[in-house]
Amino acid sequence: MENGKLKIGITQGDINGISYEVILKTLAEPRVYEPHAVVIYGSSKVASYHKKNLDLTLNTAVVSSAMDAQYGAVSIVNCTDEEVKVDLGESTPAAGKSSWQALERAVREMKEGLIDVLVTAPINKHNIQSSEFHFPGHTEYLEQEFGSGHHALMLMACETMRVAVVTGHIPLEEVPSALNQSLILEKIKILDKSLRYDFALDKPRIAVLSLNPHAGDQGLIGRQEQEVIAPAVEEAQKQNICCFGPIAADGFFGSDNYSLYDGILAMYHDQGLIPFKAMSQGHGVNFTAGLPIVRTSPAHGTAYELAGQNRADESSFREALYMACDIFFNRQRYEQMHRNPLRKQHIEQGGDLADLPPVREDEL
Repeated sequence: MENGKLKIGITQGDINGISYEVILKTLAEPRVYEPHAVVIYGSSKVASYHKKNLDLTLNTAVVSSAMDAQYGAVSIVNCTDEEVKVDLGESTPAAGKSSWQALERAVREMKEGLIDVLVTAPINKHNIQSSEFHFPGHTEYLEQEFGSGHHALMLMACETMRVAVVTGHIPLEEVPSALNQSLILEKIKILDKSLRYDFALDKPRIAVLSLNPHAGDQGLIGRQEQEVIAPAVEEAQKQNICCFGPIAADGFFGSDNYSLYDGILAMYHDQGLIPFKAMSQGHGVNFTAGLPIVRTSPAHGTAYELAGQNRADESSFREALYMACDIFFNRQRYEQMHRNPLRKQHIEQGGDLADLPPVREDEL
């Protein structure tokens, strides 16, 4: 980062879907990204193909790495030397390979500190699989690359709600056995920290959903609520986390009760994402919480059925770009505010600044 200006990395995703369309439509308006620098990891030839197909005008410069990217401009880092063939609307091995090459290069340059935030365009989770990428999605891959003891949390966010999931991309039949008190407590703590650290909420309220219908009806239709979820919620409350549950999901989303909470923790993928996508109306963002890096993505997939038709809505991708920048700066402000809590407490309690030792350079 340079004087409040970020370098925003964007991966091209699947070249045969709507990824380039939503990227190019978003960046066609310079006010969206200025004064920052945007670096697309992908292929200048593929980008040109999509620009021509969509009749879009966007000036881009080819650079060897994000180090050479100019602020206030859009640059492209070519991630493959091969002639990549675009087959609109089709899942092909070539598309999977090129999406992996773009992601791998972006991750490498993020580790080198060349980009500040990462926005990933949608991939096809099947065609990207290889000996190098064997993950069910971006979240699990990024956890491996950047975790270092930290666990990732899939967090979907929009203006009306923020929904995280305890279990992500696993078969539904495996969800009950995957749930345990320790895992749920860990996810509650990650969500609580993210709401404070990433979204600037002082005392977030978290709703923890049940697994079974009607929250198990006191064990009549399942005991996970009594034996696993409720104890995790109670332990989180003992650790001064403001959370409530287990709450039956149908009534929770069927009423406006979700609006009373800053964050929602669902037990499995579809329990949280179906109502989220229904209510976010195409403006939702997928944020990978719990990691030291900032990564966002639009809350939709490759949408092959829309590829090349100039019908894709770029709203979700644009919101993902905005949110990545907002979270980066929220983290900066949080760290500045909490760098010397004793000094802050002294001033808030009416203490005289003259009574305090001078501020060290590393506190500024």
